[in-house]
Amino acid sequence: MNKPLDVLIIGAGHNGLTCACYLAAAGLSVRVVERRSVVGGAAVTEEFFPGFRNSTASYTVSLLNPQIIRDLRLAQHGLRIIERPISNFVPLLDGRYLKFGDTSEVTTAPSSEVAKFSRRDAERLPSFYTRLDRIADQLRQWILQSPPNLGGPFIVEGWRDLVAAGKLLLQMGRLPREGQRDLVDIFTKSAGDWLDSWFESEPLKAVLGWDSIVGNYASPYAPGSAYVLLHHVFGEVNGKRGKWGHAIGGMGAITQAMAAEARARGVQVNVDQPVQRVLVENGRATGVELESGEAVHARAVAANVTPKLLYQRLIDSTALPPDFVEAIGRTKYGSGTFRINVALSALPDFTALPGAHCQPHHASGITFAPSLAYMDRAWHDAVAHGYSREPVVEMLLPSVVDDSLAPRGQHVASLFCQQFAPTADWLSLKDGAVQAIFDVVQRYCPNFRASLLGYRALSPADLESEFGLTAGDIFHGQLSLDQLFSMRPVMGYARYRGPIAGLYHCGSGAHPGGGVSGAPGHNAAREIIRDIA
Repeated sequence: MNKPLDVLIIGAGHNGLTCACYLAAAGLSVRVVERRSVVGGAAVTEEFFPGFRNSTASYTVSLLNPQIIRDLRLAQHGLRIIERPISNFVPLLDGRYLKFGDTSEVTTAPSSEVAKFSRRDAERLPSFYTRLDRIADQLRQWILQSPPNLGGPFIVEGWRDLVAAGKLLLQMGRLPREGQRDLVDIFTKSAGDWLDSWFESEPLKAVLGWDSIVGNYASPYAPGSAYVLLHHVFGEVNGKRGKWGHAIGGMGAITQAMAAEARARGVQVNVDQPVQRVLVENGRATGVELESGEAVHARAVAANVTPKLLYQRLIDSTALPPDFVEAIGRTKYGSGTFRINVALSALPDFTALPGAHCQPHHASGITFAPSLAYMDRAWHDAVAHGYSREPVVEMLLPSVVDDSLAPRGQHVASLFCQQFAPTADWLSLKDGAVQAIFDVVQRYCPNFRASLLGYRALSPADLESEFGLTAGDIFHGQLSLDQLFSMRPVMGYARYRGPIAGLYHCGSGAHPGGGVSGAPGHNAAREIIRDIA
């Protein structure tokens, strides 16, 4: 007789695969079922135009946790990540440009690039990073930890929650008063107000403020957007904190390496097996029913889908407490993100820094947004018209460092774009949005449209239908103060467990949130092992 299945995981995205690897290492039998025909969730590499491959949705590396890279032996499975030579390049229409985060510059010294716009800002930037890194270091300690559950007569639910809360308070108490003020500012202020208090040059504030609207359908002047900026500072590439890089072979190289390790540990990974519903008996999850009609029974179920999808589409609401159903219904989704992969016959030739031959800025994150005011207008325009007619665009050209993605002499571009109303009528608006994005790039790169061979565009509606991202939300729920840490996905259910026994959250809808980090999967596995191993 076959050994009964211990854990069934819904979704073979990076968090589901991470969770599976840790569970298998603890001796549990694990099966992962994936709706699509390829593993990886939104972190996949696919052909989008004949001869051209690229990362389909997720598109750049930084947040992938170094401990997870080591534990899952991703390098041994072929994963190789290359750091950007320059973090960001901001071209301006007046012919100037900002190269930001040049790895050849000493971070403790004033930046000569920033000094082109403001000597004062160049002198203040090292202090800004010192204070930002101090906060990031404090919060980074909680990435692979479970947050305390809040609720009950003593604020926290149990002794483990009390210990976790006490640890958090002691940790924050060790910060100097200046650091405590910065922490409060980060969680409550807008990125725009915070950056305006530090700097005067618009290109510098724009390149820093970009991180505050990535996956965030809001103005950079929206309260709480400063935390979204901080969320993107947690990462590192090859041991260098705060850096971003490219996975050779695209983002799919990460999840293919994870799947290889999962299978090596005995995990059964099945594609083309969409889940119809979670089976619940006597208040406990007992497995899933696939759309094929097959019932798969397990001691526990871990869901690597958005909490809203899980509780509104895969579970009958009568099996859930009414207050929980209401709380899930109130959670906010929608990142305002539009993704396009583009096939190019030549590299973009920037008016601000001419040349279609490969240069360091071509390997950076290229930000088409000259100011925070521009970003603010883009959001307001999207609210009024469904999409911004002058959107914020970041362009990456991964084929510059990875010749496996395009034919020789040709290139692929990733366009990650904000602001696009999550619930707009994308059947009617999609083509206009694509042209608005192309117009922005063309304005800075006059050869762009002439070198355009083909593209694949994903609106918020496409991101939902293709990858199950509710309202196209790349983070599985907004990173707002009421949906972070002990409130993620909702207060009282932060320790990767929902109200149904045996059902766990292992996706980005749980702490610490979105991005290709693997942390929610790692943390959920620890809780599952504690319960059933």
